[in-house]
Amino acid sequence: MNAQSLSQLLTLSVALTRAQSSDTSHSVTGFYNALIQAVKACINADAVALLLNQNGTLTPVALEGLTRDTFGRRFELNAHPRLAAISKARGPIRFDEHSNLPDPYDGLLLATDGDMPVHSCMGMALFDEQQLLGVLTFDSLTIGRFTRFSDSFLQHINDIVNEQLKCALYNEQLLRKAQHGNALMSALNQAAHDMVGQSAPMQGLKNDVQLVASSDFTVLILGETGTGKELVARNIHKSSQRAEQAFVQVNCASLPESLAESEFFGHRKGAFTGADKHREGKFLLADGGTIFLDEIGELPLSIQSKLLRVLQSGEIQPVGADQTQQVNVRVIAATNRDLKQEVAQGRFRADLYHRLSVYPISVPPLRARREDIPLLAGFFIEQVRKKLGIKQLTMHNQLSKLLMNYDWPGNIRELEHVISRSALKAKQAQWPTQIISIEPSHCELQARDMMGGAHVIEEPVSIDIEPLKQAVDEFQRKRIIQALEVNNLNWSATARALQVDRANLVRLAKRLNIQVKKHL
Repeated sequence: MNAQSLSQLLTLSVALTRAQSSDTSHSVTGFYNALIQAVKACINADAVALLLNQNGTLTPVALEGLTRDTFGRRFELNAHPRLAAISKARGPIRFDEHSNLPDPYDGLLLATDGDMPVHSCMGMALFDEQQLLGVLTFDSLTIGRFTRFSDSFLQHINDIVNEQLKCALYNEQLLRKAQHGNALMSALNQAAHDMVGQSAPMQGLKNDVQLVASSDFTVLILGETGTGKELVARNIHKSSQRAEQAFVQVNCASLPESLAESEFFGHRKGAFTGADKHREGKFLLADGGTIFLDEIGELPLSIQSKLLRVLQSGEIQPVGADQTQQVNVRVIAATNRDLKQEVAQGRFRADLYHRLSVYPISVPPLRARREDIPLLAGFFIEQVRKKLGIKQLTMHNQLSKLLMNYDWPGNIRELEHVISRSALKAKQAQWPTQIISIEPSHCELQARDMMGGAHVIEEPVSIDIEPLKQAVDEFQRKRIIQALEVNNLNWSATARALQVDRANLVRLAKRLNIQVKKHL
């Protein structure tokens, strides 16, 4: 290869690299056009076109020397033998004036008027391994135009364009993912995460949230199931200096012990069976933002020590990696367990507990802020009204009293589900009335009260102290049975309501000897 050819290849490579660095931050369209111009400078042709493959159809994305309406054409490979031949070749392929394969650009060149056919044609297929990305075509009205170029020169051009196009498409894919992620994050951060309530306990909770949000302290949120611990965590993040960054949530109860470390810290390809590629962990995804560790009390001891290292030094080490990585993450954890008791029983590390509870926040149960029940009911009624497409949805006064007198063992989540089911029954009974009222007859709480099964408010009474494990098992058994009843014995719905993995819930129920039979 002579010095002129080497100079042309170097110029082509530099031009494409510059075009990619300057244009792909906005769009690959600029790169496509620059590619056409750079290639045309190396190979003088009357027409040059770049077409990308979309499921067997070639779509023009950049043209030079062809009529503008060519942009609107779609070339199916099975209908254009010449393009099909190019797409199957692993190198440049030439077609002379005697080729019996019809040229898809006949009559489309700007260099001539009328229907004069193309005389010389050349094509280069562009691949990403075995996947066809597209083709680059050259056409000329001059016979033998492309025979004067050596095979090695053309192959080098093919290789340079191929690699640059792969990089451009990959960068565009990353850009789209980033834009989608930013838009999604912005939408989530701006979404309504209102903490509804005006009671004294709720005002105290809001004050705690505002106070700790201004710092980077680790927060431990304590409270019963269904009290809204995740909502508190989101409000802390939303009011913090990290509000524009990621809020990453991890449900520790649903993590298998064998995969927990990989989920938290990521892994490298080949680190274990099934690790066929690198994977970033949740802590790296939350870098610069907040990570919310829900149900932290369920985390196995073997993972607790590794989590402690992150809190102490801000370092993570992906599974299979030799080096550690620094992360800047604000940690918020939540649990419905008494972690002091867990520490005393040896099920939770004392050092991790103290690291997590820099600023503990207790979320009051719904029965401790009954004056907020009407406000919460109104909030959920408006939400379900939109979902069900009801013009106006109201609540009967007697229903409000019924809600106020129930002790809500499932807390806010249970209230939301009761409102949703009651609204659906009211819609069915009163449709197509413009204003639909949820009455006591639509609410399952009335049925429980009539059967003597509703929870009543009682004064605390002294009880015999029983072994802690027995008490925990009995509590879990009652809660699971109650959730199953609320969700019509549906295990998947019950698992979602309790925020646990379905398989783990079934295993726990089997250990607790919970047997459910549906009656037709």
